[in-house]
Order: sequence, then structure tokens, then C-alpha cells
Amino acid sequence: MDAGEEIDMEVMNPLIEKTHSSEEMSDEEQESELAGLHLRQTGDEQGISFTQTLIHLLKGNIGTGLLGLPLAIKNAGLMLGPISLVIMGIVAIHCMHIVVRCSHHFCQRFKKHGLSYGDTVTFAMEHGPFPCLRSKAPFGRVTVEFFLIITQLGFCSVYFVFLAANMKQLVEGFLRNHTSYSDLNTTRNMQDHNEDWNIDARIYMLSLLPFLICFVFIRDLKYLAVFSFMANLSMAASLVIIYQYIIRDIPHPKKLPLIASWKKYPLFFGSAIFAFEGIGLVLPLENKMKQRKQFPQALNIGMGIVTALYVSLGTLGYLHFGDSVQGSITLNLPQNIWLYQLVKLLYSFGIVVTYTIQYYVPAEIILPAVSARVHQRWKLLCDLAVRTLLVCLTCATAILIPRLDLVISFVGAVSSSALALIFPPILEIITFSGEGVSTWLLLKDILIALVGIIGFLTGTYVTIVEIISPEMASVTELATSASFNVSSTVLDTWANVSRI
Repeated sequence: MDAGEEIDMEVMNPLIEKTHSSEEMSDEEQESELAGLHLRQTGDEQGISFTQTLIHLLKGNIGTGLLGLPLAIKNAGLMLGPISLVIMGIVAIHCMHIVVRCSHHFCQRFKKHGLSYGDTVTFAMEHGPFPCLRSKAPFGRVTVEFFLIITQLGFCSVYFVFLAANMKQLVEGFLRNHTSYSDLNTTRNMQDHNEDWNIDARIYMLSLLPFLICFVFIRDLKYLAVFSFMANLSMAASLVIIYQYIIRDIPHPKKLPLIASWKKYPLFFGSAIFAFEGIGLVLPLENKMKQRKQFPQALNIGMGIVTALYVSLGTLGYLHFGDSVQGSITLNLPQNIWLYQLVKLLYSFGIVVTYTIQYYVPAEIILPAVSARVHQRWKLLCDLAVRTLLVCLTCATAILIPRLDLVISFVGAVSSSALALIFPPILEIITFSGEGVSTWLLLKDILIALVGIIGFLTGTYVTIVEIISPEMASVTELATSASFNVSSTVLDTWANVSRI
């Protein structure tokens, strides 16, 4: 188990190792280093097994995005939502295979052992058939790293909102229950107690800030191995408890729309692509496998399980809670039953540990560039200051967008769509254009990239409108939902037919 936990921590390293090695070593040194790495990896003494790769894929794609999918289904509709999730899952998995295929192409062509996402884009631009891109090849790596930083810091902002919302329910639920029991003989009603314990969620975010700053001061992820293992267990137990709750007493779905207002669909897109954005871990995991030829199979199985989990939890959660579903399904769980309060506590613990791990990637990309401009005696102080500022930045973003569903959609639309849907098809076109690209492949890649770009633009616009003018967005939704709310008649007809 210790070896597995160590690999769990070190699997993040390839996301940032390539950035420094390419700048600090000459071409000859890189070749010798990669050759040595190849010799070390081929002996099966290092690397992760098929099962470990599968576990890492599951853990890398299961987080707060999963818990927000019931609300995403609401924004798309009871019929359109699950169908769209399945299609998006297939497309996302296909794009992951594209990145792996392009990486293999350049590894075989230039005798490299493994390439990162940014390296693959750089090689494609530098050695592709388009002369106008060759001089801008370093810009490809910078672009990928920029969106990777935005995505990872966006995840951390989502974690702030998630932790604050769940902490608010935990603390205020406990205080209300305790006060209601102790004041049974008083004349104060429950509404007065609710008003007493209704603290702004942003206060909870600020209270979390010192603790998360202390966590990110841990610069070696090996020290978090035990916490990571405990976090995985706590999140898995939480999901089991959530499933057993939502599958019971599901009401008749006759009042739920099959197809929601089209103006809400971009919010669904942002939330869904946020959940599926695990493409940053694909190449690091593939590069660490003992038997790399088995990675496509592991990717299909792992992401197939993830897609099934997404569709089932999203659909069942929306069926159970209906229009009252919140940004995280944990916020809909009963506040007066200790088991479901424990779910919020366990999942929150897992998110705190996950915050530190997700934060590691942007910190290790940004910190070397900053430290290189500072005198040696100030490097440690500079390191701690930058870490603190980055945590404060994620907290400030969460405070500016305190609604969990909106911050998830915003991060998904802005950054996840670029990494998961826009870059991979463009990368495939550039990589294989010199060898002849079929018309079908060209049309397929253009279609996927267009979907990503449209999702990026519409998702960002609708989310910003919701953030700035939520009242106007609500009025627009009411005005446009009538033409789509056909589900009640259809479902009632089905129910009558089934009775006959």
C-alpha cells in the first residue's frame, strides 16, 4: 500500500517536470536523460500497473464536478441531459485518445520515451507542415501551460466554494438543532433561530484561508500520501451513502421537463466539461505505466466507469430532488440526520487534501520562473509569498462568485473546454496533415473544435450574465421555458398507458 500511495503523489510530477527540463538541459543532455529513463522504466521495477492506472483515472475524474451534475441535468432536461452527458463522455474520451496518439507519433519519430501535453503541442507546431506555426512553437507550450494553470486554480476556487457551502450547513445545522432542543420551553420560534444562524458563506471562505495556506506550504507531496489515502476512502464512503439515499423514494418525474430552456444549456455544458476535464493526467499516467500498450484499454474502462457514474448520479439526483437540487448534491441531504452530515464532513476532508494536490501543478510551473529573478537569500520567502498569493487568488475568485454551480460552469467553459475539446482535434490535424488526412477525420476534428469553441463562448457569456444579473437571467428563463415544458403531458400520457 505504501508504494501505491507514493505513486499517487508522484503522478502529478510529469505535469511540471518537462517545463523545467527543457529549459535547463541541452538537447544532448535531454537525449541521455530520456535514454536513461527508458532503461529504468523497461525493467518493470518502476511504473504503475494496469490496476493502479485505472484507480488513478477514477480518482482524477471524481470530485466536486460529480456532485454538481444533478443541477447540470436540470439545466439540460431529464431526457436531453443524460443523452448529452453520454455524448460528451464519448467525445472527451476520444480527445484523450487523440492526445495519446499524437504523443506516440512524436515519441516514435524522435525516439523520445514520453512527452507531456505541452511538449506534444510544441513538437506538432515545430515539425508540422505549416511553416507559419514553426516559429511560434514555444507559444504552444505556453498556451497549454496557461490553460492548465487556469484550470487547476479554477478547481481550487471551486473547492473553496464547496467547502464553505458544506461548512455553513454543518455548523449552522448543528447550532440550530442544538438551540431548538435547548429552547423548547421558550417563546422564540424557529424562524428567529434561523435568522440567528445565517452567516454569509464568504465568511466561511475567509475562515478556511489560513488552514489552506498552511497546507500548501507542504512542498513535497510525499508527506500527503497518508492523507491522500484517507481522503480517497472518505470520498468513496460518501458516494456510497449518497447513492443509497437518492435511490429511495424517487417521486414521479411528471413535473420535470424533458428538455429545459435552451438558454440554460450552456450552463450544463460548462458543468459537464468541468467534470470530464481529466485530460491533463492522461499523458503523465500513460508515461508511468509499465505496459504502455495497455493504456488505451485502461483509458476506455476507466472513463467508461466515470461516464456511467456521472450519468447515474446526475440523473438519480435530479429525479430525487427535482427543481430544488442545489450546486452540490451534498447540500440537499438532510441536516437533522448525523449520517448525512457526516457525508459532508468526509467529502470536505477529501476536498481539502485534493486542493493541495491540484494546487501543486500551477505552483510548480509559476514558482521557478519567479524564484529565478530573486536573490538566493530571498528565495524561501519568495516561495512562501507566491504560494500565499495564489491561495488568496483562488479565495478571492470564490468570494466574487460564491455560487457553486456558477463557478463550476465558468471554470468548465473558460478553461476545461480548451484543454479537453478545442486543442486535441487541432493537434491531430497539425500532427498528421503531412501524412495525408482523410476528409472524414478533418470534418470530425473541425466539428469537435467548433463544439468546443461554441461551448466556450456561450458558456462563458451565460455564466457571466448569471453572475452579474441573476434576476434578469431568472426572468429570461421563465419567459423561454414555456415552449420547452412539454414533459408533464408526455409523462402523464405514459403513466396512463402503463395503467391500462
